[in-house]
Amino acid sequence: MIHSLRARLLLWLLLPMAIFVVGSGIASYLRGVDTANRVQDRALRASAEVIAGQVHWSDGRLVVQVPPAALSLFDSPFGDQVFYSVVDDTGLILAGNPVFAQPPLAGAASPVFYASTFQGLPVRVVQISRRMFNSGRAHKVTIAVGQTLRENRDLAQTLSVPALTREIVLLMLAIFLVARGLTVELRPLVRVRNEVAGRDPMDLQPIRPGDLPQELRPIVEAINQCIQRLNEYVLQQKRFIADAAHQIRTPLAVLGAQLQYASQLRDDSKLREILCSMEGSTQAMTDLANKLLLLSQAEAQTAGGQAGNASADLVPVVTTVLEDLVMLAQRKHIDLGADLAVSGAQVRVQEWLLASMVSNLVDNAIRYTPDCGQVTVALSTADGYATLSVSDDGPGIPAEARPKVFDRFYRNAEPHQQGSGLGLAIVKEIVLAAQGSVGLSPGIGGKGVTLTVSLPLAA
Repeated sequence: MIHSLRARLLLWLLLPMAIFVVGSGIASYLRGVDTANRVQDRALRASAEVIAGQVHWSDGRLVVQVPPAALSLFDSPFGDQVFYSVVDDTGLILAGNPVFAQPPLAGAASPVFYASTFQGLPVRVVQISRRMFNSGRAHKVTIAVGQTLRENRDLAQTLSVPALTREIVLLMLAIFLVARGLTVELRPLVRVRNEVAGRDPMDLQPIRPGDLPQELRPIVEAINQCIQRLNEYVLQQKRFIADAAHQIRTPLAVLGAQLQYASQLRDDSKLREILCSMEGSTQAMTDLANKLLLLSQAEAQTAGGQAGNASADLVPVVTTVLEDLVMLAQRKHIDLGADLAVSGAQVRVQEWLLASMVSNLVDNAIRYTPDCGQVTVALSTADGYATLSVSDDGPGIPAEARPKVFDRFYRNAEPHQQGSGLGLAIVKEIVLAAQGSVGLSPGIGGKGVTLTVSLPLAA
């Protein structure tokens, strides 16, 4: 297979041109041969008619005298040989070369032209017939004149070779101009290649199309779109690293201070107390690291458009999450209920992402709802969408804080309440990856808040 664009374009253009030149050359040669035959046939016919005009009766028999003018028509610098014969209907040779007596062509119109051979030489022959009447009787006389083909072939070549030469020169000129034109026109693409190849790995600036032809600009646009997505991904990673460093720094400082304090304690009861506090700090760091990792994965899925590559059923996912979190609700004496109005709701989200989204929604509702409160999870489908809502009767979210609740590390909570501020940010990223929507509304009995997620159902 040919991998060179220049060679393939040349092949597409020049192969049909070459076929045309060959066909045109053959047609030109055939036209030249036809013209040469017509010229020779005219001379042969004129000679035969001159000879036929000299046939007459003398003393009761046919005689013929061939004048020099009949053969002077064939004067040629190529040394062509001329043969003729005059034969009556009895086969008697009246004049000419007796060996050249060509057999009459039965039923052929007069004159008739044809190709033959004589003495091993190709000849062009004309044959005409004339009826001679004597004493009421008709006698048929056949005159045949032939000439070798040296001048004929030279004339055919003279007529056809210049046209064929011009077409071959035109083909070679086209090859040169196309190859040169492709070289010139592909220079902008080579410049783009050199620009990309010579870049620093961290240089994510868009490529300048410059003087690139209109047909090649979509390539640069596609590369720029890829660079833009890569740039967004790099920015997400940088933001993730910065956020992780910022958020982990404080728990690490607290843990370091606790360790230093514990190393100076001699009282076992206080040591156990500080160790218990350190365990809580370690657990908080673990939860924060897990959520940061989950947020990074959700953002990567959103940037890569891979969340919809698989599907999962919301009903068993919601059921499993509620079973996992029921103990947390029981510790706070919270009434955790479910209203699953459907038996199945297949959505275009990977199952582990779906479980993370539901878990964060329900976990947030339980954590921020006071003891003896109520949390309800509802699921329904309509108009090609699955709608999941998590409602509580807690303190709710102030109007001025609602635009910020989906921002990472934003917490609308009391100082003593645990949390990383990443739960709803993770939910938002997963919903965006699934091309869904999430919104806020009043909660149970007009108190608290209801978080509603709508996801498109899988086909």
